[in-house]
Amino acid sequence: MDAERNEEAVSRFVERFAAQLTDGGMQRMAARVFAQLLASDEGAMTSAELGEALQISPAAVSGAVSYLTQVDMVSREREPGSRRDRYVLHNELWYETFSRRDQVLTLWEKTLREGAASLGTGSPAGSRVAETAEFFDFMQKELLGLLDRWRIHKEKLDRSSAAG
Repeated sequence: MDAERNEEAVSRFVERFAAQLTDGGMQRMAARVFAQLLASDEGAMTSAELGEALQISPAAVSGAVSYLTQVDMVSREREPGSRRDRYVLHNELWYETFSRRDQVLTLWEKTLREGAASLGTGSPAGSRVAETAEFFDFMQKELLGLLDRWRIHKEKLDRSSAAG
């Protein structure tokens, strides 16, 4: 463990970030477990380690991990030489999460365009739904460009880290 790691400050960070994730719509316990995994040096912890760090029950850990697994933010791996599972953050978690949003936006846009056509594009509801479809089309195009720029930026970061 890093000698400069201040566990009290780490705990405050975990709780603060978890609260922000919760405000953004994530389940509270899942947000706490995710933030704790993010703050761990290994990016992986057992159920017992998560329970101890967050002072929560095994059932609370299980429910949170179940949600995080469903939304592909963590995966479950068998701890080598043990019967215990470790919960692991995915590599390039944010990139993958936002890449999947692209698929959701495509689906929503298609459904909204169909809805606008069925409502009649000249009606107030049809116009509103058509504009929403255009918004998602715009967001999708911008998101793809943004993800491409992130890849380029990350490669530069990786090269500078390797050189330093």
